[in-house]
Amino acid sequence: MGILLWIVFGAIVGWIASMFMGTNEGLILNIILGIVGAILGGWIMSFVGKSGVTGFNLYSFLVAIIGAVILIAIVKAVR
Repeated sequence: MGILLWIVFGAIVGWIASMFMGTNEGLILNIILGIVGAILGGWIMSFVGKSGVTGFNLYSFLVAIIGAVILIAIVKAVR
């Protein structure tokens, strides 16, 4: 059940980040963006001295969105 929740979490985060950045990604790419964005956001927050994604809460949700937005910006810059 845990992996299913992470996929749903990633899909929601990826969808919100793609809406925020004005991109039109598909469901699978939104899930990937959300999960990788959560990892990236947690990694960035570890440099700031804060904890990364700690579970299914608002703080983790915001960290994952920030990571996904940064990831989308990087991908747009490379394209």
